[in-house]
Amino acid sequence: MEVFSTKIPEAMHSILSRIQSLSAFNAVVACTAVFAFIKLMRMSRRRVRTPKLSGPPSSSFAYGVGKILMEANDPASMYELWAHEYGAAYEVPSTFGSRRIILYDPKAIAHFHAKQSWTYVRTPFAKKFFEHAFGRGLFWADGESHRRQRKSLTLAFSIAAIRNLTPIFNDSAHKAKGAWNALIESSGEDNAIIDVQNWMNYISLDTIGLACFSHDFGALEGKHSSVTEIFDTFSSSTPASTLNIGLGLLALAFPFLVQVPTPRARLIWKLNRAMEEISNTLLARTKKELDLGAVGDKEEKSVIGLLIKGSGAESEFQLSQEEVLAQMKVLLIAGYETTSISMTWALIELSQHPDIQTKLRNELLEHGSDPTYDQLANGLPYLDAVVHEILRIHSPGLEATRVAAEDDIIPFSEPVRTKSGQLVDNLSITKGTVVTIPLASVNRSTVIWGDDAKDFKPSRWLEDDDGHNGIPTKAREVQGHRHLLTFSDGPRNCLGKNFAVTEFKAVLSVLVKNFVFEQRDSAGTRIEMGRGFLPRPRVAGEVGCKVPLRVKPYVG
Repeated sequence: MEVFSTKIPEAMHSILSRIQSLSAFNAVVACTAVFAFIKLMRMSRRRVRTPKLSGPPSSSFAYGVGKILMEANDPASMYELWAHEYGAAYEVPSTFGSRRIILYDPKAIAHFHAKQSWTYVRTPFAKKFFEHAFGRGLFWADGESHRRQRKSLTLAFSIAAIRNLTPIFNDSAHKAKGAWNALIESSGEDNAIIDVQNWMNYISLDTIGLACFSHDFGALEGKHSSVTEIFDTFSSSTPASTLNIGLGLLALAFPFLVQVPTPRARLIWKLNRAMEEISNTLLARTKKELDLGAVGDKEEKSVIGLLIKGSGAESEFQLSQEEVLAQMKVLLIAGYETTSISMTWALIELSQHPDIQTKLRNELLEHGSDPTYDQLANGLPYLDAVVHEILRIHSPGLEATRVAAEDDIIPFSEPVRTKSGQLVDNLSITKGTVVTIPLASVNRSTVIWGDDAKDFKPSRWLEDDDGHNGIPTKAREVQGHRHLLTFSDGPRNCLGKNFAVTEFKAVLSVLVKNFVFEQRDSAGTRIEMGRGFLPRPRVAGEVGCKVPLRVKPYVG
């Protein structure tokens, strides 16, 4: 340890003395090298204290295994493959010789989630990205700031609030139903090829606008919106270039690189400006209505009403104007992206499994009218099973990566073998260590969910007469909503999970009850992951993130 403390200043003095005589370009390169040198020294100190774990070899000093993961069509399967080979906790090489600890053990994951926001916080890269893209809102915040901001919105996502919002979810689905009937009628046939992903985007945007901000974007009625235009551009963008992948990975070590104006970065900035413009307009309108007493109790308890109240001088939350705007942008992006992706995957899986689609439709038809919130929550078991199986097998979020803000000890449910061969029941984590939970991979792990973990099998969620279902014992050890990591857990669990699940169920109930979904091509349409703001499904080999399905009206 003393070797590092004495040698670093001498080496640094030598390097810095030479930078003064370099050109501007070379100075930038030299400064980057200095940063890399400092990081390497710090990582070396951490290695002295944090036990080494086994893991895959590095394919690149600069990128570690990052480039392999970013270019993989299914990175979740790679995390699982490594877990099979190296155990329930292992390490992977990251940028410039650094490493990440990967946790696959349910007890370790539960410990990690419980200590999120305080012990395990956003990495410098994530902090820089979220601040640059959306501002200092919930995505950016940690610790007391996160607790305060989250608490200011809790009332808007309570069960009582979601119960009142359910008619909005139904209305959006019925608008899509009317538009689809018109498309089928105009086709002159008994069906139409419809890009269902595009329509799920429209449903999500109109729903989040009305439910959270009392604003109708009108996407389902064909109205132009700068937000939808930018999201569409994300979905139609070409695969990431080698340069973009390289910059993205280097930004993990040097967060200032997120400001490099790549085409994707410019899209994010454009989206940020568009969302800020909309948010400012909605805030000004709602403030005026509140001042005039033109809104009722329901609007005051909406997201926008609570944000305005939380920014008042007498509020316990003391939200700044920047935090209010950041919150609105975060909710727009989260409500739009994640739910639309999940609903799209549901229609894909149902088109590929007509027997499951028919069983679901029969349950919905037997129920009759549009379900209420309580019926969606507790009265339609097969709908619940289909929705949670989609959330399990197609999690919109792939992984959660944090950095330890303090030393910690992570416990394991079963002993883990270190690189030296020692079996340990826990792992010492040194401040500064980066830890990753591969959310999507754990959700589909055969070790945790059984041999049929990769299969779309809603029946695993159904209970028999004795109250038992098909959830394996190991999966029951996973702490999270219904033993899933889709919504994370602990103090950073998804605030809007009840909103998302209820909207998902309401939309699916309307669409499946009224339409039959089939694959576009008789031989089957191959689906792969595309590149939207978040990874999205797309037809393999075709441009953009489109999911065209053959849609027919259901005739009983």
